[in-house]
Amino acid sequence: MVLRIFGWSIGVTIVSMAVAFLYGGWQALFLVAILGVLEVSLSFDNAVINATVLRRMSEFWQKIFLTIGIVIAVFGMRLLFPLVIVWAASGKGPVAALDLALNPPADDAAYFPDGSPSYETLLTDAHPQIAAFGGMFLLMLFLNFIFEDRDITWLSWLEKPLARIGRLDQLSVVVAGLLLVLSAEFLAADDKISTVMVSGVLGMITYIAVNGLGELFHVDEEGEEPTGGPSNLAKATGKAGFFLFLYLEVLDASFSFDGVIGAFAITADPIIIALGLGFIGAMFVRSITVYLVRKGTLSDYVYLEHGAHWAIGALAVILLVSIGVHINEIITGLVGVFFIGAAFISSIMRNRKLESKGVDTHTHV
Repeated sequence: MVLRIFGWSIGVTIVSMAVAFLYGGWQALFLVAILGVLEVSLSFDNAVINATVLRRMSEFWQKIFLTIGIVIAVFGMRLLFPLVIVWAASGKGPVAALDLALNPPADDAAYFPDGSPSYETLLTDAHPQIAAFGGMFLLMLFLNFIFEDRDITWLSWLEKPLARIGRLDQLSVVVAGLLLVLSAEFLAADDKISTVMVSGVLGMITYIAVNGLGELFHVDEEGEEPTGGPSNLAKATGKAGFFLFLYLEVLDASFSFDGVIGAFAITADPIIIALGLGFIGAMFVRSITVYLVRKGTLSDYVYLEHGAHWAIGALAVILLVSIGVHINEIITGLVGVFFIGAAFISSIMRNRKLESKGVDTHTHV
């Protein structure tokens, strides 16, 4: 089963490493390997959240996500998205933007001799609005989760009071909007305040729209604990499956922002970034997602979903803070690992405690 699920990822990794070596020798091979590890470490919480949604989708839409979805993830977010940002920021055409990416200034300078900014500089300058969009989308996802009343809680001392407060209608929008205003006012540069506000609002609107469409085609699953947001759909087909697919793609995009920007601390070469983050990293994240679904891991370790959402909340805050303060990518990755690891250990302890009492861990609430 493991080989069947991870077979494509392993095969793509071998091919990508070979292409990297032919493209830039041992240095390119090393950089691609580092980027692949970076993407997987930053996106494990993404895989857990993907699995909570994917297990509710029909087999057809699962295949769509794992085929068409991976094309969007690899070529759309890891290759075309940075080029589109540079294209828009520089005013150059798409071909010129690609040339700018493939031919950086000598000595990794931020500017060319004629004073024009490099590809890396243009993309870095666009980070505040990218972080605002992704941060607000993920923040809305996190807030809607913790403000929802649920039978199973992980950090009960905190989650239960938040669920009671969450009975106030549209509280997540109020909290997210307040944090956006504070981030724009105190973290964004003076010339970036308006763009940060617009990008953040667009992130909120995108989440609300996709979530609303998911609820519109809601499919109840009897006996299943509600999880909030579009993931509340069960074995979705047709329009419901399509909107879940759309939701997953936007979610993946929001998760990939920090990885794409963080990759420039390692290399500015778009080909190496696409090979490492896209072909290797994104493929393994998809495989981990499928593995979690096929093995029923989320049912066996019930707190993993909670840990992933707290990791998402932390990532959302990190993205908003990064509007004005640089945060090392290692910190971002370790925060996610901490929450997922703590939730996993808590799940094991819960299962052992219930088993010692002769209680079925799958049915106990």
